Amino acid sequence: MMRDLRISVTDRCNFRCTYCMPKELFGADHAFLPRASLLSFEEIARLARLFAALGVTKLRLTGGEPLVRKEIERLVALLAPIPGIADISLTTNGSLLTADKARQLKAAGLQRITISLDALDDATFKAMNGVGFPVRKVLDAIDNAVAAGFAPVKINMVLKRGANDACIEAMAEHFRGSGCVLRFIEFMDVGTTNGWRMQDVVPSAEVIARVDARWPLERVPANYPGEVANRWRYKDGAGEVGVIASVTQPFCGGCTRARLSAEGVLYTCLFA
Repeated sequence: MMRDLRISVTDRCNFRCTYCMPKELFGADHAFLPRASLLSFEEIARLARLFAALGVTKLRLTGGEPLVRKEIERLVALLAPIPGIADISLTTNGSLLTADKARQLKAAGLQRITISLDALDDATFKAMNGVGFPVRKVLDAIDNAVAAGFAPVKINMVLKRGANDACIEAMAEHFRGSGCVLRFIEFMDVGTTNGWRMQDVVPSAEVIARVDARWPLERVPANYPGEVANRWRYKDGAGEVGVIASVTQPFCGGCTRARLSAEGVLYTCLFA
């Protein structure tokens, strides 16, 4: 049963992350969709109502980078009153999440927010995001989300062997006790553009073993059927971490998700 719909509001992004939109292939001359091809906010809301009538209860706004789309809080306000929709969330790289934007999104009805951060080390992070964006500004965005009342803020870290796998413990230490939930994501093959190789994947079992060696962990049950993250909590009470093991421990059998692309194409799998 489809319960979760991920809605891409734009194909554009202001980052060029090596595992998603490498700048070698998405250069200044890359042809993104013309604005007229994007679904309007009203069209997205109409589709969301139809999906809700068919059993969808959760919406997640994505991109590209969703905050590149102007006045996205207006879309949130259109989605929030839809009968049957119990949860609206957004995933962002944080670059445009000012304190004011976070407050606007919260006031419009956004319930949860996930911010991507692949390293705390500036050199590593700048190399991975491909545009030299500094860590400090993402940490500020996380603070803005917390101040606006989003709780818990989730932090997504995509792990790539040889790029940022040395940063696992530093990230865990930083977010322990912060109230934020750090999630380690295996590097995925999501098309033909990111140069995916199995040897670049850091298995989630390795991640948990490394974190557990420093700060003992215990498994936590899933929040709901079909949850993709395996949850672990620190035995000392300093919060929890999650791993999304889409490569080494596929969860296709329990998948409840579909994706609506920015131009209105429905995909039943991210790998499609």
